[in-house]
Amino acid sequence: MPVFPRPKFDFPYDVSAEIERLRQHKSTRLVPERTDGTILVATWNLANLGAQQRRDQDRSLIAEVISWFDLVAIQECRENFGDLFDLQNKLKSYAVLMSDASGNDERMSFVYDTTRLTALEEIGELALPPSDFGSIKLPGVQQAFAGFDRTPYLASFAAGQTSIMLVNVHLYFGDDTPPSIARRSLEAFAVAKWSDSRNKSKFSFTRELVALGDFNMPKSEPTDPIYKALTRLGLELPEHSTQIASSIATDANYDQIAFLPGTTKRCFTGRKGVFDYDTVIFPDLWKDGTNRRQFKSYLRYYISDHRPMWVELSVK
Repeated sequence: MPVFPRPKFDFPYDVSAEIERLRQHKSTRLVPERTDGTILVATWNLANLGAQQRRDQDRSLIAEVISWFDLVAIQECRENFGDLFDLQNKLKSYAVLMSDASGNDERMSFVYDTTRLTALEEIGELALPPSDFGSIKLPGVQQAFAGFDRTPYLASFAAGQTSIMLVNVHLYFGDDTPPSIARRSLEAFAVAKWSDSRNKSKFSFTRELVALGDFNMPKSEPTDPIYKALTRLGLELPEHSTQIASSIATDANYDQIAFLPGTTKRCFTGRKGVFDYDTVIFPDLWKDGTNRRQFKSYLRYYISDHRPMWVELSVK
C-alpha cells in the first residue's frame, strides 16, 4: 500500500476519552475477556506502520486495542520498525517477532503476551522451493506461480495444553484486472497447498495451524476467486457474528482467519468477529458524516484503513 497523504488539518483529541469509547464498543461487539483455557488471536493490517508519522497518542489507541488480545498478527509494518517497538513499549508484557522486509518494504510481525504464550522453536518464512512452483496452478489460470511478493511469516507458540503454528499473510494486490487477480489467486492457493502439506506430514512441528492476515479477498463467499483458491484444499473460513467487513474504505473482506478442519477448527469456540473501531472514535471529527472525507483521511493515516479481526481458541 502506498503511504497515505498526511492530513493538512489539525484535530486534537483526548486520548482517555477515545480509549473509553473503544472499551465501551468492545462490550457492544462482544469481544470476550481473556480467560484461562482460551486465547484470543487477532490480525490487523496497520497501514504503513513506520512510514506514516503516527504520534504517541495514536499509538496509545492502537496499543489499547492490541492489549485486548493474546496475540496480534500485524501486516504492513514497513522496514522502519520504530513504531512497532513503540507499541511494544506501551504493552509491557508483550514481545515482538518480525520478518525481514520484502515486497513494498513490508515486514510481517507478531505481537504477543509473554504471560499467556511462549514462542517455540519453529519461526521463519513459508518455504516453497522453486521446484514446487509448477504444482501451484488453478483451473482457468494460465499464469505461472513465481513466488510470493510478500513472503508469509510463520511462528509457533505454546499456550495452555496446546501448541499452534500461525502463518501471517499479506497477499499481492496489484489492481482489479484479471492478471492481478490471477496472481493473487495463485498466492492464496500456495498458502492452501503448504497448509495441506503440513497437515499431512508426520513431521509437522505442530498439529494446530492457522493462516491469518490480509488475503486481499473482496468477498468471503464461494464465488470469489481468492476464496475458492484458499479453500480449495480444505482450509475453512468460519463466519463471524459481527458480519462486518474488515476494510473500512471499501467494505471488502480482505482480512481473514483460516482453519484446518479436523485439527485447529476443533479448538474454535465459535467466537469470532471484526472490531469496527471507526464507528466510535473521533465523533467530533465525524460530525454526523458532514466531514466524512476528512474523517477517513485522518483515520487511515493515524490509525489504519483496516479493522482487526479476532478469534477465540480453546487451549485446554
